This record gives sequence, C-alpha cells and structure tokens, in this order.
Amino acid sequence: MYIKQRLLSGWNFSRIIYLIMGVLMVIQSIMMREYLMSTMGLYFSAMGLLGFGCASGNCFGNQCEKK
Repeated sequence: MYIKQRLLSGWNFSRIIYLIMGVLMVIQSIMMREYLMSTMGLYFSAMGLLGFGCASGNCFGNQCEKK
C-alpha cells in the first residue's frame, strides 16, 4: 500500500524531469551498447517514479527541517 501511495501522489516538475531523463538515458545507453550507463539511467528513473532522493523535492519521508 505504501508503494502505491508513493507512485500516485506527490508528483512535481522535478520528479517528472527525473523520470523522463532516466528513461532517455536507458534508451540511449542501450542503443549505444553502453550497458553500464543504463544502470545510472535506471537509478534516475527510479528516483522519478518512486519519488526518493532529490526527485522528491525534500528528504525521503519529509522528515528534514528546512530553515
């Protein structure tokens, strides 16, 4: 249930950009046969899809305090 909630809520501009750029990195790296680079594309895609790290716009779990 928690993953479904993270997939469907909290979408912002940076999260969409991370997802699009990650998918493009995977496609480009497979076309150029640079398979190691596709892992980085998968990481960025996961950041955008699941909303963790920098793509969430805040720290994971929204437990960071900003001054």
